[in-house]
Amino acid sequence: MAKNYPGYLLIRDALISEAGSRRGVQGDILVKDGMIAEMGPNLAAPEGTDVIDASGMLVHPGLINAHTHGHGGLGRGQGDKWTLELLLAAGPWISGGRSLQDKKLTTQICAAEMVLKGCTAAYDLYYEYPTPSIDGMDAAAEAYAEVGMRAVLAPMVADYSFYEAIPGLRDALPDDLKQKVDTLRMGPGDRTIAAIGSILDCWKWSSHDILPAVAPTIPIHCSDSFMCGCAQLARKHGVAMHSHVGESKVQAVVGKERYGKTLVSHLDALGLIDENFTAAHAIWLDDDDFRLMADRGASLAHNAGSNMRLGNGHFRLRRALDLGVNVGLGTDGANCSDNQNMYEAMRYASMVSKVQGPDPRNWASVEEIYNAATVGSARALGLSKTGVLAPGYKADIVFVDLSAINWIPHNWTVNQLVHVEDATSVRHVMIGGTFVVRDGRLLTLDMAKLSREAEAARDRLEKINAEWRGLFDRLQPVVASFCPGLAARPYQINRYLCDEVR
Repeated sequence: MAKNYPGYLLIRDALISEAGSRRGVQGDILVKDGMIAEMGPNLAAPEGTDVIDASGMLVHPGLINAHTHGHGGLGRGQGDKWTLELLLAAGPWISGGRSLQDKKLTTQICAAEMVLKGCTAAYDLYYEYPTPSIDGMDAAAEAYAEVGMRAVLAPMVADYSFYEAIPGLRDALPDDLKQKVDTLRMGPGDRTIAAIGSILDCWKWSSHDILPAVAPTIPIHCSDSFMCGCAQLARKHGVAMHSHVGESKVQAVVGKERYGKTLVSHLDALGLIDENFTAAHAIWLDDDDFRLMADRGASLAHNAGSNMRLGNGHFRLRRALDLGVNVGLGTDGANCSDNQNMYEAMRYASMVSKVQGPDPRNWASVEEIYNAATVGSARALGLSKTGVLAPGYKADIVFVDLSAINWIPHNWTVNQLVHVEDATSVRHVMIGGTFVVRDGRLLTLDMAKLSREAEAARDRLEKINAEWRGLFDRLQPVVASFCPGLAARPYQINRYLCDEVR
């Protein structure tokens, strides 16, 4: 990450967003060594202070992405009518054959988009096949550091392949396809655990506010011993753990049939759920699951755009909040939700809470959505002193142009941040007191060079992965038929039947 701004900086005459204020609060922000030192009207500028005129601008804390995948940057725009299971089947095609430089490049694409769109930190579940590597994770971390963004970076791992995880799917394939998918088996679990341990032992990015974590990808893709091994490793190194839990109904049905209980209940029985655990998506969780997560101090990462894009259903945000669960917001990967726009993530989260029924008492408020995208996500990432504009907090600040069309007229600050802003009004982004974006331009990367490198990589990877694309074309009709059939089975939770997609 870029070094904190040296000495003092005074942001003069900004409109400061505040959840409890209809139109924000006019005032100044004094920053010292990357931290907010003081806030208020007409602050005195210490000698040598660099003064930034923020008149005509709204400032808000940097948005925090609670769930994304840096490896998805180069896979953007590859699929249309894809379920989660089709996306997983397409993995070797859209993510295969990458060099070390590609692993950095794909993360740069995502990080650049996030900061340009007002996001200053992200929880990135990063995938390498068949096992994570020190060099690969260093390449992803270096991408965040060079862009100037905070991150929690977790190798995403499993010990079962997709075709081993879904009962009966491999058997439904023709014999020649069975042989092909057998080549996609994961590396031995103990080897993967050892690889993660080496990454954690060698981690050198914490001074950049880029922290490591562990991400067993999906419970049904992992043996119990593997999940427990990941948890033991995370606790040994004092890092967090993140997994996709109840994202699709297929996962929920398979989990209930395999474990005889919900996925959350099973993970808790293994001793895995605590204040350092984040469950992504959490669509197919029941009230007891929410209560358990709240009791353990765990977090949920709500990815409304991806949930709709992949047809997985609607997360019950109102109910999760009412039962006391910490909820952060995420975009998910660019290969499945297409962009990394946290303003869109807020808007989608608000809309999804409303389409689940006509009673406004069951909807999330814009203040709750805004809180989830800042404070809730910060807690999920385990980042302290972020997500709030207040003395003692890091100066991660987004400057929004109030003369932009999204703010004409300006009636209600937080409501318009959630329902109107689409990132086109973002003028500057500061992280740790240093401008990363100024006048709409990313200062830390050459975007023209990034575009050229991305196009060259796309062209090369298309050729390298042509065989995998051909395999996916043959697998697609089988997966597209088999998995929805599995999901059609009734799924009983809390003594009611969930036959419909939420």
